[in-house]
Amino acid sequence: MELAIIFFLQVCRIAVPYLLTSLGATYSERSGVINLALEGLMLIGAFGATIGQFYTGSALVGVGVAVVLGLLFAALHALVTVTFKANQIVSGIALNILAVGITKFFLRVLFGSASNSERIAGIDVPSVLIDPIFLFALIAVPVSHFIFFKTPFGLRLRAVGENAEAAATLGISVPTMRYQAVLISGFLAAIAGAFLAFQQHSFTDGMIAGRGYISLAAMIIGKWLPLGAATASVLFAAAEALQLNLQSNAIPTQLVQSLPYVVTLLVLVGFIGKSVPPHEIGKPFEK
Repeated sequence: MELAIIFFLQVCRIAVPYLLTSLGATYSERSGVINLALEGLMLIGAFGATIGQFYTGSALVGVGVAVVLGLLFAALHALVTVTFKANQIVSGIALNILAVGITKFFLRVLFGSASNSERIAGIDVPSVLIDPIFLFALIAVPVSHFIFFKTPFGLRLRAVGENAEAAATLGISVPTMRYQAVLISGFLAAIAGAFLAFQQHSFTDGMIAGRGYISLAAMIIGKWLPLGAATASVLFAAAEALQLNLQSNAIPTQLVQSLPYVVTLLVLVGFIGKSVPPHEIGKPFEK
C-alpha cells in the first residue's frame, strides 16, 4: 500500500510539466500554429523562476519572472510565424536553440557556471498534492475544456484552426486569435518550467530533457483536446515514474532510462493515424 502511494505521488509530480505544456500546445495548435518551441519555453521558464527566486527569495516572484520570459519568447514565435509567416517548424527549433544559448550565457554571467545555478528554496510544501502549481495544473484541465467548447473564445480559436478564411469573413481576426493562443502556450509552458526548477531547487543545463517534445506527443495522442492531452500526460508520467523505480533493479540503466521515450514512440505509432490535426495547422493566413 505504501509503495502504491509513493508511486501515485511520483506520477502526480512528474505529470505537472507534461500536463501544463501539452495544454499550452493544444491552444497554439488548435489555432493553426505549430509550436515546437515548447522545449525552449519550458527552459526559459525554469531559468526565470530560478533567478527570480534566487534574487528575491520569493517563489511567487520566480513564477512571475518565468511567465514574463515565457510570454516574450512566445510572442517572438508568434511574430515570426503569424506576422512574418515564416516556417513554423523552423521558428520553433530556432527558439529552442536560442533558449539554450541565452540560458548558458546568463548562467555564466550570474552564477559563474554554464551548467548550473546556485540552490533555490523552491516551494516548501509537505506533499505535491498541495503544491500551488500542481493545483493550478489540475484546475487548468477542466477550465481549458470549458474554454474550448463552452465559450466564444474557444469557438473562434477552433474556427481559425479549421478554416481561417471562413473565420475571417465572419469578422474574426485570425492573427489576433493566433497571437493569443501562442501566448497562452508560452504562459503554461513557462509555469511548467518553473515547477521543474522549484522541484529540482536549481537550474541546470539540459534539465528539460525532452519534456517539451513529449508534451507535444501527448497533445497529438490526446487528439488536440485538453482532456485527451491531460490523459496522455499522465500516461507518460506513469512511464517515467516506473523508470525511476526500476533503476534500482538489475536491469541495465540505459535501457531503463529510455523507457519514457520508447513508450512515447510506441503510443505515437499506435495513435498517430487516428489523430486528425486541425485543418489549417502550419498554414500561414494570407489576407
